Amino acid sequence: MKFQIILGVFLFTYFTTFGQIKHGLRDAQGRHVIPRGFVVNTNDHKGEVFFNSDDYARMVRMGANFQVIRLELGKLSHFPGGKLDPTYLNKLDNLVALGRNHGIKTIFKMTVYGVDKFIWEEFWQNKKNEYETYIDAWKVIWNRYSEESSVLGYDVVNEPRKLTMDISYEKLTNKYLIPLYQKIIDESQKINADKMTLFQSIFMNKGEKIDNNQYSEITAPIKRKNIIFAPHIYQNDINYIKRNMDRFDKESDMLNAPILIGEWGFPTFATTDTIIDGKLGQLKYRELYIRTAEVFDRMGVGSIKAWFLGNRTMQHFLPGGPSTWSIFSDSTDAGTVERKYITDVISRPFPQVIAGDIQSFLFNHATRNLDIKLKPDNSKGASKIFIGANRHYPDGFSVLIGNHSVLYYNPLKNVGLEIYKLAKGIDPTNFIWDSNTQKLIVLKWPESKDEIELKIVPGLRNFE
Repeated sequence: MKFQIILGVFLFTYFTTFGQIKHGLRDAQGRHVIPRGFVVNTNDHKGEVFFNSDDYARMVRMGANFQVIRLELGKLSHFPGGKLDPTYLNKLDNLVALGRNHGIKTIFKMTVYGVDKFIWEEFWQNKKNEYETYIDAWKVIWNRYSEESSVLGYDVVNEPRKLTMDISYEKLTNKYLIPLYQKIIDESQKINADKMTLFQSIFMNKGEKIDNNQYSEITAPIKRKNIIFAPHIYQNDINYIKRNMDRFDKESDMLNAPILIGEWGFPTFATTDTIIDGKLGQLKYRELYIRTAEVFDRMGVGSIKAWFLGNRTMQHFLPGGPSTWSIFSDSTDAGTVERKYITDVISRPFPQVIAGDIQSFLFNHATRNLDIKLKPDNSKGASKIFIGANRHYPDGFSVLIGNHSVLYYNPLKNVGLEIYKLAKGIDPTNFIWDSNTQKLIVLKWPESKDEIELKIVPGLRNFE
């Protein structure tokens, strides 16, 4: 399935006329898509990581419709210590296939791991044709997946650094980073013009945050098509979340590119797994993640959480002690024991794919209500709404369509959706509950030229 970005006149005409969210993507059928999923690592500090079909089924039941596979430069390039590894390519093929078989689209992200030494200061100077060597590594991936419809695109430079260079972040961005992006995009589009290029800003040195944001601002356009702004946000101060995202939103307008948050979620500490209260306690983390999720949902941005991993190792670079981005706490590569104080927020209900235009959506963690406003277009096919009833609605849920129609799901019966009341002209067989994927599938919306308000609420026949 090919994707296109809502850009230019099309974006702003619809945004003005209908008020639709501006950061979603469109698939080949023209449906509005909100990407959500996880970073999938091919290794960790203990060695290689392997996944199977059950892991991907679990991913789907946590709301994933996208994965970001983290590439190792050392297994794709001829940088010192690097070598193209055919076995590694087969491993990537398997991850893409696992995603495709579970309805998950793939984005590849290049990291500089696996080479003897990667020196950013030397890379930017390009005295040994480092750019060409780097792009050659990407060409392996571009050529291999140019015809793979489940691969959306490529996040081409992960967390680029300034380090000891005597240069401002703005000048580094304008003189080196943006021209490199333009060169990479041009080379990529010679091979797979319909794929998307994702890009990030400079990851600033320690102690040089602006508004508690570690990522520098992009102030000049890239001037290329099929691009997505993929900033990271690891904000640990609730007061700065919206401010940081508002800055990204401003950059997005200037870049003429929608936002897909490439990584998010402040790492959790070993201590957090064992305590409820306090600065590092689970209640604090839950609130932090909820406030971040609310900002994402109100903006309509997609988001990718690091990492879909077990917890074989922890890092120790923060003052709170050993920490990790892994969402599972068991000591295996692919875990199953969720850190539920964050995963219940990550796996919140949302509209995944809508035949029409999403005007707005928001999941209220206090009431467990999902509110969606949309303008339907049945010519574009079926819609899918992730509900996650197994974690969010063990008491059952009701589907409210406007003011006059209510369907509900009783987990004690497990017979699909039942009817409480229906407005004239609504066919209940168009609304299907898929318990395996935890999704509500809408084959056809009620015929309407007006906006539809859809609500998912806890309990049976709950329409008060």
